[in-house]
Amino acid sequence: MVEPPWDLLLTGAFVITGTLGVWTLVVGPERTGPPRRPRLDAYAVLHVNHAAMSAAMIAMIWVIAWSVAVWAQVALFALLAVALLPALRSASDRARRADLVGHLALNAAMIWMLTAMPLLMAGTHATSTEGHAGHGGATAAAPAGHTPGWAVVVNSIFIAVCLAGLLWWLLRAAAVRRHRLPAAAHGLMAAGMGVMLVLIPV
Repeated sequence: MVEPPWDLLLTGAFVITGTLGVWTLVVGPERTGPPRRPRLDAYAVLHVNHAAMSAAMIAMIWVIAWSVAVWAQVALFALLAVALLPALRSASDRARRADLVGHLALNAAMIWMLTAMPLLMAGTHATSTEGHAGHGGATAAAPAGHTPGWAVVVNSIFIAVCLAGLLWWLLRAAAVRRHRLPAAAHGLMAAGMGVMLVLIPV
């Protein structure tokens, strides 16, 4: 799915983001204080989303997914996005609201990547009938050698979204000391996803 050396570099990046997502969920700054009964609050949903996305990106690098697996991932990330909407409505400040919008945007980019993979890879050496027979993206593949212009435009928009997310979370990591590690992990996720979106159509 991804050519060397990007396969190893991106796998390493997503291992880091997934590990940091789990670590932050368990022992991160918002979990300090007296022990509490675990609950599926917005904080937990956010980092479950982060860890699941990291695992899905690693799988996408190395494994050709069947239709049922693609749709299962689409459903998962759509549900996690919906679960974050109440937190977006109740966010107490603009920075927190921007964080949540960024996560929702990455979920949208992930869903796009899953469903549009056959279109984005049309015309590459990986989209032959034999090489892609098992990848069941929701969008039908275009004829070999032709990626639709609208798909290129939409993909470019999501690349720009990922770049904006990277810049935002780098600023957050520099400005908010208490949440520096989670912000850095989110920025790395945005960067990795953006690179994937750039590489897939190549």
